Amino acid sequence: MKNEQFQILLRFFKALADESRLKILGILANQECSVEELAALLQLKEPTVSHHLTKLKELNLVTMRPEGNSHLYQLDAIALQTISKEIFTPENIASLVENVNTQAWETKVLKTYLEGDANSVQRLKEIPTSRKKRLVILKWLASLFEVGVNYSESGVDEILQRYHPDYIILRQELISHQLMQNENGIYKLSSLD
Repeated sequence: MKNEQFQILLRFFKALADESRLKILGILANQECSVEELAALLQLKEPTVSHHLTKLKELNLVTMRPEGNSHLYQLDAIALQTISKEIFTPENIASLVENVNTQAWETKVLKTYLEGDANSVQRLKEIPTSRKKRLVILKWLASLFEVGVNYSESGVDEILQRYHPDYIILRQELISHQLMQNENGIYKLSSLD
C-alpha cells in the first residue's frame, strides 16, 4: 500500500472511531441535515457537531451546500465508494504488514521450544501441541536436511533423533505436512515452489 493510501486509511479509521461521527454519517446517509438538526437529533452541542463535521469533511465523506442562512450536510456516497474500491481491497489490506517482521513470531516459537543456542547443538524441548507452532518447528527441522539429497528412513531418523527422542512422530509429521516426501522408503525434502 502506498504511504498516501495508508495515511488516508489511518485518517478514515481515526475519524470513524467516534460513536457520534458514525451516527452523523448514518443520519446523513438518509437525509440532508443542518448542524442545528444534527445537534438536536444526537443531543449534542452545535460546536461539537461542527467539529465532527469538519473531521468528516477532511475525508470528503460529507458534502455541504448553503441554503439560506444555514448549511445542509449530506453523506458523499461516491467518496465512500471510492475509498472502499481503491483502499479497502484485500490486496491493500494484506499489504499493511509489508513492513512487519513476519519472522518475529517464528523466532519466538523457536526460542520457546529449542534449548541451546545457535553456536551449540539445539534440541527440541517438546513437540508443540498447537498446530501453528508445530509447523514452525517442522519447518526448522526440514531446514536441517539438504535439498536434492535422498535419505533412507534410518538416515532421517538418525538426524531427527539428534533433536528429539520422539523422532518417529517427527518424521511422520514432516510427511503429513508435506515438508518431506517418502517414495518407496526414500525420503527427500519437498519442493517448496
